[in-house]
Amino acid sequence: MGKVRSAIEQVIEGKRASVDLALTVLLAEGHLLVEDVPGVGKTMLAKALGRSIDCSVRRLQFTPDLLPSDITGVSVFNAESREFEFKPGGIFANIVVGDEINRASPKTQSALLESMEEGQVSVDGTTYGLQAPFMVVATQNPIEMEGTYPLPEAQRDRFMARIEMGYPTPASELDMLDAHGAANPLDSLQPVTDAATVRGLIEATRRAHVSLPVRQYIISVVNATRHSRDLRLGASPRASLQLLRAARAQAALSGREYVTPDDVASLAVPVLAHRVLPSTEAQLARHSVEDIISAAVRTVAVPDHR
Repeated sequence: MGKVRSAIEQVIEGKRASVDLALTVLLAEGHLLVEDVPGVGKTMLAKALGRSIDCSVRRLQFTPDLLPSDITGVSVFNAESREFEFKPGGIFANIVVGDEINRASPKTQSALLESMEEGQVSVDGTTYGLQAPFMVVATQNPIEMEGTYPLPEAQRDRFMARIEMGYPTPASELDMLDAHGAANPLDSLQPVTDAATVRGLIEATRRAHVSLPVRQYIISVVNATRHSRDLRLGASPRASLQLLRAARAQAALSGREYVTPDDVASLAVPVLAHRVLPSTEAQLARHSVEDIISAAVRTVAVPDHR
């Protein structure tokens, strides 16, 4: 996946951590939520990922008038054949870019739930499978911005990880002006692998060894969020499974066949922070969820994983 990383970095300047996490989520068969202010490259990251692995990419612009059928598809009556024909919606692609997902109504947002959890879409009593690899990369602006709807807890829990792109460094922004000022770098981005290779890498990632002490460490980290006084909603059992899968993927990206506690600890914030809700006291004290998760991780003893 080193070639894929290098290809994406031709488009996304100075965001190695964000690129690596996107690749981790891809190998772990998860979905990525990118939250930040407009204009920092959220959609560009998703498009660069899809183009570099030569997979189908479809972009869904979430707006208040977007309908669930625009996402899943709809059955249309064919007057010639006298039968209903299914017209696939925007979800039928390897990489689905959900742009500004929190500008659509909660009903439309919920149309993604089945596909994200089960890799399939049900319309009018018929189930349609989605081709692997399948990954939703959703972008959202901060909730405080005008015209946004908060994502339901069930929707947030379907995303394996959440990241914030952040502003680039001055040096990276200068490079961006040089590279993007005359042409769109996406136009010259060439695929460095294909979907079949990615599927093989995903299969290899599943075989990464996770020892019993590391599995127990994952449970302890997740339980620490459930007992934190600063959180009124801790991480779900799905979070434990997603943390395990993400840790396997990170180990694979690092060239290892086994998972270490460091893999788990480094992924705890991006995998858990969007799944929990801070207490009123923590909000009044201006404690960020990321800091609360980091503090919870520090309370857990690090095991010997050998």
